[in-house]
Amino acid sequence: MVVLRGIPSVLTPELLYVLAKMGHGDELVLADANFPVSSVCKSGPMEIRADGLHIPELLEAILKLLPLDTYVSHPAAVMDRVESDRQRGLQVTVWLRYSELLKQAGSHGDLDKVERFAFYERAKKAFAVVATGETALYGNLIIKKGVIPPGELC
Repeated sequence: MVVLRGIPSVLTPELLYVLAKMGHGDELVLADANFPVSSVCKSGPMEIRADGLHIPELLEAILKLLPLDTYVSHPAAVMDRVESDRQRGLQVTVWLRYSELLKQAGSHGDLDKVERFAFYERAKKAFAVVATGETALYGNLIIKKGVIPPGELC
């Protein structure tokens, strides 16, 4: 836990370091509790632990510091449901919360839906993967870092 003014306490020192090191276009994966974080991170991304935290609270904290990419059509992506889950009508209500938080951060809130195995491959190319305690099925989220205009820098 970090105890600093203006820094949400759910952001660990390791996660703050990752956010600071990321550049424009780098991606951060917020992985649910079922995501194969350690396996994916063997391919290169940094593994960050945020066990016990749910993705919406972590996303809200991250978006206070990290700008989303405005040069792409979808600065956020989720793992799409597999065909059998779509056919049985599985709803992923956490996606609505992600969209709300993205809109609050100035994005249009639309989520790109990425096929399961394509999502895993994209995650292997991410800057870092954050293992969370999110229990919602299909709760995984990728966000792409944008830029901070010179006038907004401290």
